[in-house]
Amino acid sequence: MEKHQIITTINEFLIEDFEVDESSIQPSANLKDTLDLDSLDYVDLVVSIESHFGFKVKPEDFQTMVTIEDFYNYVEQKVSQKAVA
Repeated sequence: MEKHQIITTINEFLIEDFEVDESSIQPSANLKDTLDLDSLDYVDLVVSIESHFGFKVKPEDFQTMVTIEDFYNYVEQKVSQKAVA
C-alpha cells in the first residue's frame, strides 16, 4: 500500500467515523487537538486502524505521535513491516 493510499484511508475514517472536520486534517496539525478524542474514542481509533490496515496497535505508540504526519508515518511504517514479514 502506498503512502497516498494510507493517507486517503486514514482521512476517510477520521471524517466518517470520528466526525473530524476535513479542513482541519493537515499534516502539521497537532494530532490530539485536531482529533479531540476521549479515551473511548482512542479505543475506537485503534480498532479502526487494526481493521483497515491489519496490524495490532499498542496504546503506548500514540504517546510518540505529535502531528497528523507522525500518525501517517506510523501507519505507513507498520504496513511496510507487515508486508515484509
